[in-house]
Amino acid sequence: MAQIQIPRLKLGTQGFEVSKLGFGCMGLSGGYSDPLPEEDAISVINYAFSQGITFFDTSDVYGGTANEVLVGKALKHLPRDKTQIATKFGIARMDFSDMIKISGSPEYVRSCCEASLKRLDVEYIDLYYQHRVDTSVPIEETVGELKKLVEEGKVKYIGLSEASPDTIRRAHAVHPITAVQIEWSLWTRDIEEEIVPLCRELGIGIVPYSPLGRGFFGGRGVVENAPAICSRLKGHPRFQAENLAKNKTIYHRIESLAKKQHATPAQLALAWVLHQGEDVVPIPGTTKIKNLDQNVGALAVKLSEKDLREISEAVPIGDVAGSRHYNGIEHISWKSANTPPKVSGSQPEALGEYIKS
Repeated sequence: MAQIQIPRLKLGTQGFEVSKLGFGCMGLSGGYSDPLPEEDAISVINYAFSQGITFFDTSDVYGGTANEVLVGKALKHLPRDKTQIATKFGIARMDFSDMIKISGSPEYVRSCCEASLKRLDVEYIDLYYQHRVDTSVPIEETVGELKKLVEEGKVKYIGLSEASPDTIRRAHAVHPITAVQIEWSLWTRDIEEEIVPLCRELGIGIVPYSPLGRGFFGGRGVVENAPAICSRLKGHPRFQAENLAKNKTIYHRIESLAKKQHATPAQLALAWVLHQGEDVVPIPGTTKIKNLDQNVGALAVKLSEKDLREISEAVPIGDVAGSRHYNGIEHISWKSANTPPKVSGSQPEALGEYIKS
C-alpha cells in the first residue's frame, strides 16, 4: 500500500504550517498506561515523522516533565525546521486525588518557558499554550508576557487550551492567538456553538485533543474492557459501568457506519474530526505503531456532507451517558474558565486553585 501523503495547512493567520494530523505525546510517558521504555517511545515518534506527521504536542506536566525530555530527545536528530513542537505551561501542580493548581502570572510564564526550552533542548518553542486559564490573573497579563517571549524569539506562536470565548477574545486583542487546543470528538461537541465560530471569526486554528473519545472509538476491545485496561478511565464518568453499558450502543452505530466506508470505527471517528475544516488539526496519541498507522489511514477516508450528517446523527449528544470530565479534577473545562476558582489553603495569591467539589 502506498504511503498516505499527509496534507499540510496553516493554523491561525500568522503563517504557522503543520501537518493536518498531529501526534499527542502524553501517553508515551504514562498518561493512560505505564510509560513506554524510552527507546520504544522515541521509535514511535520517529515513525510518526517518517509517515509525514511533523506536529508534536507535549506539556511540562506530562509525565512529571519527563515527556518534554522524551520529545526533545526524539526530535533531536530530525530537521528542526521540519518539525513543529507544541508544549504548554500553567498547571503548577496536579494531584488526581486532591487538587490542581493553575498559574498564569508573568513570572511563572517566563520560568516555565525557560524550563521547557531546556528540557526540550531547543532554542525556541513553535507553539506555546496556556494549558489552563488562571482566573486569578487577568489574561491580558499572561498573554502580555507570552508576547514578550515571542518578541525575544523564544516562542514563535501563542495558543490557549480550554479557554472560554471571552478569554479567547481578550487574549487575541493583546497578541494574535494561533490555536486553541480543546476537546472535540464525536461524543464531545459542546464547542461547536460558541468556540468554533469565534475561532473562525478571529482566524484561530483549532487543535482537538482526545479526538477518539479517550480511546472509546478505538476498537471493540477498548469499549468492552477500557476500565480494566486503564485505571485512569475507571474514574471517568463515561467509562463507568452503567454509563459504559449505554455508550456501547453509540460505538456499535459507528462500527456499522464504518463498515460502509471500509474503515475501522477509529478511522471513521477521526475522519469525522478531520473533515470539520481546514483549520482543524487533531492530535490523537498512541503507544502502538499499528494504531498510529490506523490514525494516518483516517486521512484516506473521504466523507460527503451526507456522510458527515449521518455520522453526527448516530451520536446524539443527549444519548451520551456521563459528562466529559473526570470525577476527579483532571480537566478544568472552558465552561468554568471565567468562574472564580474554589480556593484551598491560605495562599492563593499567585495561583488559581481548583479542588474537588
